[in-house]
Amino acid sequence: MSTIAKYFKLDELNTSIRTEFIAGLTTFASMAYILFVNPSVLGAAGMDKGAVFTATAVSAAVATLFMGIVALYPIAIAPGLGVNAFFAYSVVIGMGVKWQTAMAGVLVAALIFLVLTFFKVREKIINLIPQNLKLAIASGIGLFIAFIGLHDAGLIVASKDTMVSLGHLTSPTSLLAIFGIIVSFILLSRQVPAAIFIGMVLTSIVGILFGLIKLPATLVSPAPSLAPTFGASIAHLGDINSIQLVTVVITFLLVTFFDTAGTMIGLATQAGFMKNNEMPRAGRALMADAVGMTVGAVIGTSPTSAYVESSSGIAVGGRSGLTSVFTGLFFLLALFFSPLLTVVTSQVTAPALVVVGVLMANSLRQIDWDDFAIAAPAFLIVIGMPLTYSISDGIALGFILYPITMIATGRAKQVHALMYGLAILFIFFLAIVAP
Repeated sequence: MSTIAKYFKLDELNTSIRTEFIAGLTTFASMAYILFVNPSVLGAAGMDKGAVFTATAVSAAVATLFMGIVALYPIAIAPGLGVNAFFAYSVVIGMGVKWQTAMAGVLVAALIFLVLTFFKVREKIINLIPQNLKLAIASGIGLFIAFIGLHDAGLIVASKDTMVSLGHLTSPTSLLAIFGIIVSFILLSRQVPAAIFIGMVLTSIVGILFGLIKLPATLVSPAPSLAPTFGASIAHLGDINSIQLVTVVITFLLVTFFDTAGTMIGLATQAGFMKNNEMPRAGRALMADAVGMTVGAVIGTSPTSAYVESSSGIAVGGRSGLTSVFTGLFFLLALFFSPLLTVVTSQVTAPALVVVGVLMANSLRQIDWDDFAIAAPAFLIVIGMPLTYSISDGIALGFILYPITMIATGRAKQVHALMYGLAILFIFFLAIVAP
């Protein structure tokens, strides 16, 4: 135990193995839904759902364990939401590309990621982003995941007249989520340790007692085979031979790059890891993402990304890589206890997301709102993420505006050349992904 504590610097970070275990479990419980959502989304593209389930768990475990052991951060990685929908609905279904070819595109993007990460290109880009924009990214992610939580809870629904509106608050599932949110708020207000995790457990118990959550018929089941998807990306690398597929690869690169970069910045800011506007060991953290994406592409799943749900583990005290180690191990265990995960419904995780959204919005107070040239792009980042339902799109809006407002106020020389380059890149990015 002393060796573990020393390696992960638990005393220095004012944490313990118990705290890290609870944080790892909380993070896992908050993002376990991806084990079921990802197979459903990629299944629409014709992929074997069982194989995708296993690929999702394995890629998440490998990447998260790498993050914990090598980068020493409490940040979990798994196949990302959004980019998996782009893979299935835009590339495979919309463009008519075979899923095997699309997976080859993911592998090419992953290999490029490995090269960019090895030469620290990604790390330099993250460290050169202005502090105010990093704070905006953290706050925007908070609003984004709170919106996701409210939607998952059924409290916010789509509306033809007003785009969004209140949902059916009296439905049993919504009432369960409301219970979870209120309990979590009360526990946090009273500064109860592990409040978010306790809130999720209590919500699950209430859901089971009232018949809203079904107990699984069995607790253990064999892990589904990877055979239907394993190696398909390698076998179809030769299919990447057209401008259309090159564009697909570039889009995978852009979306995953800035989703992960934005999420890592937000989480590092929340946990207080940032030093002199830079994220220590950023290269190692980004390598974890690149490794996860490469492994995932080989065994059969869409690009991986750092998960904003990691903030729930950080919120309950996770501060070291040991949190990620526990989270990664839980993903491996999930391969054999998949029936048990059915109790972690969206109504159970929704309260955690809403609460964490409140906590991450704290970064708003540190933004220089008195300087409009900075406030305007920061605001677009914050509001853009939930309104576009995309971390990358929100970042793009703010990064495009930032050099414009700085030039307008005679501060063009204060803007790093990289930010001008990113602004141009994001203009092309939005042109590519625009419907």
